[in-house]
Amino acid sequence: MAVTGDETETAATGDMSAYQLHTPDASLSNGAVMNPPGEVTRKREIRLMKNREAARECRRKKKEYVKCLENRVAVLENQNKTLIEELRALKDIYRHKAE
Repeated sequence: MAVTGDETETAATGDMSAYQLHTPDASLSNGAVMNPPGEVTRKREIRLMKNREAARECRRKKKEYVKCLENRVAVLENQNKTLIEELRALKDIYRHKAE
């Protein structure tokens, strides 16, 4: 951003005419910006629509996550059964050798 001589002089003298100052509206006690009723309704509908879409996506991801966990449980249970059977077989072999 380039600074011209005029801007430097204005800044040095403290002239605030180059800046646009906004004063709060006296009718608004909390300093909120007043929007037309249609705009407020439109913004609310957009916000609700985005929230519904986000909730839908969240539920979809959760279902996918739970399904993956259920699959993992099934695989691990199957692996556990196989290992238990293998352990029993090895114990039987060990017992027969010990006799």
